Amino acid sequence: MSDGAGAGSAAYDAREHASRAHVTSRPITLVEALEALPATPGRGFRFRALDGSERSFQWRELVREVRRRGALLLAAGLCKGDRLTIAISEPQEFVLTFLGAVVAGIVPVPVYPPSGFKAKSSYLDSVAHVVRAARARALVTLAASAAAFGQLREQAPELEPLLIAEDLFRVDKVPAEPVRFDRIEPDDLCFLQFTSGSTSMPKGVMVSHRNLIANADAFLGPQGAARREDDVTVTWLPLFHDMGLVGFVLGTLVHEIPTVLLPTEAFARRPTIWMQAMHDYRATITFAPNFAYALVAKRSRDKDLEGLDLSRIRIAGCGAEPINPRVLRAFVDRFNRAGFEASALMPSYGMAEATLAISFHPHGTPVVTDRVSAAAIKRCEATPAAPAEDSIELVSCGRAFPGHAVEIVDEHGRVLPEREIGEIRTRGPSVTAGYHDDPVASLESFHDGWLHTGDLGYLADGNLYICGRIKDLIIIRGANFYPQDIERCVADLPSLRRDNVVAFSVMERGEETLVIAAEGNASDALELRKAIADKIAATLGLATERVAVVRVGSLPKTSSGKVQRRRTKQLFEQDLLEEQRG
Repeated sequence: MSDGAGAGSAAYDAREHASRAHVTSRPITLVEALEALPATPGRGFRFRALDGSERSFQWRELVREVRRRGALLLAAGLCKGDRLTIAISEPQEFVLTFLGAVVAGIVPVPVYPPSGFKAKSSYLDSVAHVVRAARARALVTLAASAAAFGQLREQAPELEPLLIAEDLFRVDKVPAEPVRFDRIEPDDLCFLQFTSGSTSMPKGVMVSHRNLIANADAFLGPQGAARREDDVTVTWLPLFHDMGLVGFVLGTLVHEIPTVLLPTEAFARRPTIWMQAMHDYRATITFAPNFAYALVAKRSRDKDLEGLDLSRIRIAGCGAEPINPRVLRAFVDRFNRAGFEASALMPSYGMAEATLAISFHPHGTPVVTDRVSAAAIKRCEATPAAPAEDSIELVSCGRAFPGHAVEIVDEHGRVLPEREIGEIRTRGPSVTAGYHDDPVASLESFHDGWLHTGDLGYLADGNLYICGRIKDLIIIRGANFYPQDIERCVADLPSLRRDNVVAFSVMERGEETLVIAAEGNASDALELRKAIADKIAATLGLATERVAVVRVGSLPKTSSGKVQRRRTKQLFEQDLLEEQRG
């Protein structure tokens, strides 16, 4: 590996008079984990650029550069406990800046970078909300993105002038005076992870160092990915969200796993680059949402599989959104000729409020699914379906980690037996303290040591199955319908863009009725409306009040690509959806 830290890092390391922090046998903070990283040749982080070039940091080189950046942030006037908003799209700059803040005791607040956002005013509104909610003192970004934040201080006047990463962290810069870092304690705030906003305005989850270490030990421990000495991870996931940040930067640092980070844009342009990178770096672990497995299987061509060796992959995790068993089977069918083993698939469940992961399917074992009666599930019962009965197939997300617990409860908090559907709640050292500066929202989700997730699910043979969000549940004539099931049943229709369909209900004539919003072309709109309504009626026995076919790209989504059901419903009720009238 080359020394990506540069001359400035070496210079700072030479003049640094503060000794390395005492490191216990097991780190209890992220800072201790960084200091404990060994000087092992060839192990560290590799950052791939869009043009295919690569910069590498061995572990000790990484630590030197991170400490230099932390010192420069303190020299710029920031103090321990200050919140620093980070809006950086380039993985290398993001990771080094984030970790630099952490070692200095400054609290990073990652936000979606401006590149790729179509509506500038909407983007600024979102960032301003995060800045105000976090009470951030400063924002750091790249020079190319600075113009996007020109009017931000009008909405967040307490924010100090922008910090430009290229200027602040120039490779030849070192602090004018020696800097001594304050001690970081396990219960200190490590970072603020703002939720994706799929159900409401984003809220800042307070992740402590203790939470982070506990969750990393859980998802990389024996009941998780079972970290091995020869592991190498590859990711293209955005680093401003918890799966990419905690799973492939912070967790891999805590457990000293070499990691290759690809630009998210590279995957968006050519999804097969993900599998090619797994081959190139002989990687063993990766994770992605359900849509990514569907996309790479669909976009790959036979020639992409020529010479491809995926036999080293032992963990291919799937989470962050509903998991479709047909997608997993299609991925295996596509890539087993390249040596991919179906037993590598690892469905999982988690959320930012629990740092990242809550449950994993046991590694190295076949995926488990449960086929339940479609009629029974409307009554909140997960009864196994008879052979000829209409049914729904759900994927097991495994069991809670050691030291953690998962329960299913009804609206009164009563613990439900297996195969009864209710709210999922969890507790354990990974569960965070709540939402920053938002006691009302915290009290709704966090009480008596339990995190009430707002997700519906059930247990069967000890395995956890996810049904949907409580607030998204559609109740028609006393029967419960999960929007994901409705969306899934029409996802394969011709002319319908996969994963760009939203089901929700509205009140009409005093009754709750079903509405579908789907992206499609104007030339297909008339046929698509009929096809969607017919398919839902035939599959689920539901009458659709209205099918709104909207122009491609107009359905509201979070920055991570999740559909915003409640926002879509709101636009529909305000007659603001741009429907195709063909």
